[in-house]
Amino acid sequence: MNLKSISFFILSLFVFSVFAQEQQTEGGRQINIVYGANFTKNEAEFPGASIFSKDDERQVQFEHQGADLWCDIAIFYTEENRLKAIGNIRLQQGDSIEMNSGKMDYDGNTKLAKAWEKVDLTNGQMTLTTDTLYFDRENQQAYYNAGGKVVDSANVLTSKVGTYFMTPKKYQFQRNVHIDNPDYIIDSEQLDYYTTSKNAYMYGPSTITGEEYKIYCERGFYDTKIEQGYGIKNTRIDYDNKIIEGDSLYFDKATEFASATNNIKITDTINNGVIRAHYAEVHKAKDSVFATKRAVSISLVQKDSLYMHGDTLMVTGKEEERILRAFRNAKFYKTDLSGKCDSIHFDEKTGITQLITDPILWNVDNQITGDSIHLISDLETDKLDSLKVIENAFIISLDTISGTGYNQAKGKNLFGKFIENELKIIDLVQNTEVIYYVYNDDEELVGIDKTICSKIRLLMADNDIEDITFFVNPDGDIFPETDLPVESRKLKGFIWRGDERIRSKEEIFDEDDNNIELVKIRGIDNPIDIDAEENERQKNQNDPINAPNTKAVKPKKPVLKKKAQSP
Repeated sequence: MNLKSISFFILSLFVFSVFAQEQQTEGGRQINIVYGANFTKNEAEFPGASIFSKDDERQVQFEHQGADLWCDIAIFYTEENRLKAIGNIRLQQGDSIEMNSGKMDYDGNTKLAKAWEKVDLTNGQMTLTTDTLYFDRENQQAYYNAGGKVVDSANVLTSKVGTYFMTPKKYQFQRNVHIDNPDYIIDSEQLDYYTTSKNAYMYGPSTITGEEYKIYCERGFYDTKIEQGYGIKNTRIDYDNKIIEGDSLYFDKATEFASATNNIKITDTINNGVIRAHYAEVHKAKDSVFATKRAVSISLVQKDSLYMHGDTLMVTGKEEERILRAFRNAKFYKTDLSGKCDSIHFDEKTGITQLITDPILWNVDNQITGDSIHLISDLETDKLDSLKVIENAFIISLDTISGTGYNQAKGKNLFGKFIENELKIIDLVQNTEVIYYVYNDDEELVGIDKTICSKIRLLMADNDIEDITFFVNPDGDIFPETDLPVESRKLKGFIWRGDERIRSKEEIFDEDDNNIELVKIRGIDNPIDIDAEENERQKNQNDPINAPNTKAVKPKKPVLKKKAQSP
């Protein structure tokens, strides 16, 4: 060994001895030199710093509280306990976290690293790349604010701002957040993403676009592995030719199921029909919609909206073959036609609407009852075409001039004909009877017509009886008012139900409908602890989203119906 080599060796031992002594004074927070390789100083450019550079065998190596750093060149400020690393930098923390870059500043006092030039960070499950990354080892966080990309086995995620929290293995992305997956795309203003479960929690305007659906919400959850989740706050799903809107929405691609809670609106984009309710389900495979809690169907008939209500509404079947059912306490209303019964059945293919069990129909001022009532629409024009009342047909209207008497007609069956959406012709057949108040042109009562025959035809004008024709051996007469006792002015079976008449769309709802207490959806007004939510979800073995070694299944009732889980 020559004199120069011996001198350098002695100097290195001296420097390392000084470093070792100084490190003892910092309570273990001092950066430690593991391998210094070549040593030099440059007081002009780096005053107070020691400069280490790699040799032919290995890179320079430092250690600090559970992390190791390798680089080509290190400028080490011992007194300040910080260093600048240059060239092929690798920072290793434990067995999982590894960060690589071209340059890095590291402060041993704050345990903060700033890395730039082709930075990447991996935890074994994902890789983050960015131009500049800050690694806060004290709080176990890494963050960027000038754009970054994260790639894992399922997704590619990009954003302008991002923070990685190492303890829960969670990313928080902000500004122009974008997730690219072969099956869907997610865009959001803020999104929390857990790298282990691959669950995403969204904040602000967020959109999920799949092959057959599109979801919008301003707060929500989504399992990116199986395309299942929910949205709350201004939510909307475009799904199966339907637009579903509500305070809270649940979606599951595997079971082809969606549900909604509170202030729901479901729009049929093909037929332009609308269903409103406070709870609804959509089953894509069955082409069906189920709605309850102040449920109402709204459709357009001759430029007039038809409102149909029941405790439960169901729509099933494909386009042009749909069947609409309203169960229990069914009612409907349009400007000139309203009614109610136990249930309503509408078949789009036949154009027949059936009013089932104790039906009653009001055509403006005319009350029509019978055992069963059918309204038939023209399949080409969708206009009302005809009316059938089967068994015990009875039509009654208040005599508007006297204000006390009632015009009445009854028979076994009734057949009506609509012309331009107005009931113009009514035929009553078999065992027909009529009581009708007859007036002259001066609206003076001529008498009361009381007749029985085999068939009666009523011609209507302005929704009032204009003419009556009796067929086959009519038997009756026009009686002066004084000659016909009051008790004889009502046909057998007469029941006036004018106080039940539905006169507006609001009257299809009863007191219980109007006093429904809506489910309180957690997370709309106030944020909740998402880390606790995620931890609870992953521990729940019955969770259909994250239960291990099980296939995704639809819960008995969507999560949001009972208690909304939300960010």
